[in-house]
Amino acid sequence: MFAAFSSLRQHQRNGQRSPHKPLLALLALGRLAATGRSDVPWSVAEEQLADLIAEFGPASNTGRAQSAAYPFTRLRADHIWVLDRDVDDDKVSPLRAGVTGRFEAALEQRLAADPTLAGAVARALVDSHFPPTVAGDVLLAVGFDPEVSHLGVPSPTVRKRSAAWRTSILRAWDDQCAFCGFDGRLAGMAVAVEAAHVRWFTEQGPDDLDNGLALCSLHHKLFDRGVLGLDDDLAVTVSQRFSARTSSGRAVYEIHGRRLTPRPGTQSPAVEHVAWHRRQVFQGSPLK
Repeated sequence: MFAAFSSLRQHQRNGQRSPHKPLLALLALGRLAATGRSDVPWSVAEEQLADLIAEFGPASNTGRAQSAAYPFTRLRADHIWVLDRDVDDDKVSPLRAGVTGRFEAALEQRLAADPTLAGAVARALVDSHFPPTVAGDVLLAVGFDPEVSHLGVPSPTVRKRSAAWRTSILRAWDDQCAFCGFDGRLAGMAVAVEAAHVRWFTEQGPDDLDNGLALCSLHHKLFDRGVLGLDDDLAVTVSQRFSARTSSGRAVYEIHGRRLTPRPGTQSPAVEHVAWHRRQVFQGSPLK
């Protein structure tokens, strides 16, 4: 069961992150958990799948409908997805005639027979393609509660995270947020300061010191959601898509343009990892 979803073939070009098929599978899993059926009419995919891709995929100039049509038609090649009529790959117009996609019949029956299985597969799938700071948001967006215990199954990801990497990153950055300087401690230990991958671990980002930053919980979340990024001079950038009205929220604007100031001997994020984050995660354009 899990192998069928963990082996999805994804379009790869110049290292471009491509979560389109996983997002379609997650959408269908959410509908199956809610209704007992995995049916996704194109009218739903054109809106909801397109929203998911825009929210959780890399920036793209491809139109919303076209972005959704790619996985909606091409997931058939992975032998878990069927359409109720034969249409060519990637073509939007034929889909608008009322095409519906769903999981292959035997797969859907197995998922529907166990009320917890769809959630378990969803958790495994999302953990394979998104960092923990983003995974919960994706699950909520497709209708799952990320706090439900039966979602806590092991990820099929083969690579194992280094237990020592987090400690090394926090030590290298003096246990304080590289963006805002927050350095809260509880009983002598850093609290709400986390080790963040610049290039996501799920996207082959290494557990190396030049691929990590110590960030407070808030800025870690915003960094992984593409609100915050880094420019070529290692200055913090804030996305123009971000908005806030209160003084607390608008404080995020204040770190725009702030350069990283690592202690002597600390490795700054490598150019290639920063460039990957800018292409694959950062949303839109930076503030002027």
